[in-house]
Amino acid sequence: MKHITFIFILLIHLNGRAQEPKAFQIFKSNGRKTTYKKLLKKAAKADMVFFGEEHDNPVAHWLELCLTKDLFQKSGKDLILGAEMLEADNQTALDEYLNDKIDYKTFKKQTRLWNNYKTDYKPLVEFAKKHHLPFIATNVPRRYASKVYHGGFIAVDTLKKSDKQWMAPLPIKYKSDLSQYKKMLNMMGGHGGENLPKAQALKDATMAYNILRHYQKGKHFIHYNGSYHSNFHQGIVWYIKQKNPDLKIITIDVETQKNLKKLNPKHIGKADFIIVVPADFPRSY
Repeated sequence: MKHITFIFILLIHLNGRAQEPKAFQIFKSNGRKTTYKKLLKKAAKADMVFFGEEHDNPVAHWLELCLTKDLFQKSGKDLILGAEMLEADNQTALDEYLNDKIDYKTFKKQTRLWNNYKTDYKPLVEFAKKHHLPFIATNVPRRYASKVYHGGFIAVDTLKKSDKQWMAPLPIKYKSDLSQYKKMLNMMGGHGGENLPKAQALKDATMAYNILRHYQKGKHFIHYNGSYHSNFHQGIVWYIKQKNPDLKIITIDVETQKNLKKLNPKHIGKADFIIVVPADFPRSY
């Protein structure tokens, strides 16, 4: 009898643990569950797709590559890639690498690659290289964002013309009451952080500027960036819409939760599609 009871308890325990493990669940903006197939269908009809990632989330990086490959299958040479993780003044080196004019070792030496480039972003660049797709280094060089953080927009007003070519045309339009910028300011607690959202705005404006410069009507531009740069259709997306409000834009956000069954209400509305990853999923760094 004790043996039967033990088996019964064990079966109950295993049944609770034996549900098919899931690496992610996709939700629509309103919190309803949806599928990767439906996300792909929407993305294929968009002019621009902004994949807002968590930089250390391996599921996000894998899905970025999956979506890129699947969009390529649908649109082929009509695909343009771009990323926050590469800075505008490194575009020449990136182009030379994509076109086999320099090797990887030289490319790495000539650019400021993120520490997780090899594992998380190199696969995207290599895909572009293999299929002869343009890859745009969209972000402002970090040294200029740092200047704004320490001295406000005035700090870049006096730069040489040759330096200003790597950022959006000055003066930068800045809407301080956008919720993402207000949240960033509040996170600093008012301790000298009033320039932090301005530095973020310089990045957003520059990425939008470079995306629009390289976008071609009838093609699809997929951009990889931290989710904060595109959530709530703000950041980069807000700047793009100031110049071209008619573009069809799809945004993606990645979040972590303990439970994948229901979207946490605080994430509702963040993006057109919200990808939720288990909170206990290992991080890439």
